[in-house]
Amino acid sequence: MSQISNQAVVSKKARIGERVEIGPFAIIEDDVEIGAGVKIWPHAYIAGGTSIGEGSQIHMGAVVGHLPQDLAFKNTKTFCKIGKNTVIREYATIHRGTEEGSETTVGDNCYLMAVSHVGHNCHIGNNVILANCALLAGHVTVGDHVFISGNVVVHQFCRIGTAAIIGGFTGINKDVPPYMLVRGPSVVRGVNLVGLRRLKFSREAIKTINEAYRLLYKSDMNTAQAIEAMRKLGPSKEIDNLINFIQGSKRGICKYKYSDDEYFE
Repeated sequence: MSQISNQAVVSKKARIGERVEIGPFAIIEDDVEIGAGVKIWPHAYIAGGTSIGEGSQIHMGAVVGHLPQDLAFKNTKTFCKIGKNTVIREYATIHRGTEEGSETTVGDNCYLMAVSHVGHNCHIGNNVILANCALLAGHVTVGDHVFISGNVVVHQFCRIGTAAIIGGFTGINKDVPPYMLVRGPSVVRGVNLVGLRRLKFSREAIKTINEAYRLLYKSDMNTAQAIEAMRKLGPSKEIDNLINFIQGSKRGICKYKYSDDEYFE
């Protein structure tokens, strides 16, 4: 049986699952779907078109599925989808999509810390952590098992690959390849070794990723040449993932170092 505070404002058109807790002064708009076992803390705001997967938590003051911060938005019907067992902490904001029928998605088992922001049409994978005040502009894509540290800002349309880590106070305006560690203004500093070990990547896989990093960032090869060299490292799903990500980049990938002029582009 669900426990809904008499001081909460819950639309009769909202669909509420079993064992849901909704605290006082929380607001649940029309066309919201809340899965079983979800806890919504006091003063949280769940806007229309939002669905929240079972077992998730929405903490005080968080705003989920509100209007996108996009001047092109024409008040069309759009959506916001939150996966299972995801925690959204105090005053975090997640905006729904802009274009008709589009959506913003956050996967399963994510942890969005206080005052983090996920802009319209972002797509966040599973097991992603956004630390305090991490800010994602619109149309950002984040792969599984990514860690984004505090006070990181990510430019619109950027992509962050699987198992990457972004150091604190970093600005991202290029795509971050899978498995890499970025710190500073879109600068790759190395491989996310700690993260890969925690994810139980094999020694052989880590060795291969390290070799790919060396070819891509520490050799005199250009990107196309490095990709051809990486193909010769032998069969590897990690290398395939890395190559596919690089070849699918429209903004270009983060570099190992930049010229002074490039910092101010």
